[in-house]
Amino acid sequence: MDTVEVGPVDVLLLKFPGNRFKGEIVPALRDLVVNGMIRVIDLLFVYRDDDGRVGSIELAGLGPELTPSFADLDGQLGGGMLDAEDVDEVAADLPPGNSVAVLVVENTWAIPFVNAVRGAGGEVADQARIPAETADRALRGLDIG
Repeated sequence: MDTVEVGPVDVLLLKFPGNRFKGEIVPALRDLVVNGMIRVIDLLFVYRDDDGRVGSIELAGLGPELTPSFADLDGQLGGGMLDAEDVDEVAADLPPGNSVAVLVVENTWAIPFVNAVRGAGGEVADQARIPAETADRALRGLDIG
């Protein structure tokens, strides 16, 4: 059976009410990349200012306050998958004074596991994502002790 070289890809929309994104997530994201858990395929910030004007910043256009956090990743960041159409789609429901980071990540951690499953004659038949908040509520409700 053939092996895979690409892991499953997730698209996350991270809301920042009040356009308050200041880069606090960047170190955690950087750690995931450096540790080989994910590869950032693209990152796009979409915002609507208080006057209703929409703008966006692509991965390549990160400001000087964010760039140093990514400086030692040596080409591990992608870019170019998200475009103006994605900005329009995300901005359509974005209230004034808010922003969304659209993050496209490859789950590189899954590649060896998927290859092991294939090597054992199996296949990944389906995949679903349960949001962290939902999982947390469900697990707190279980009597696992």
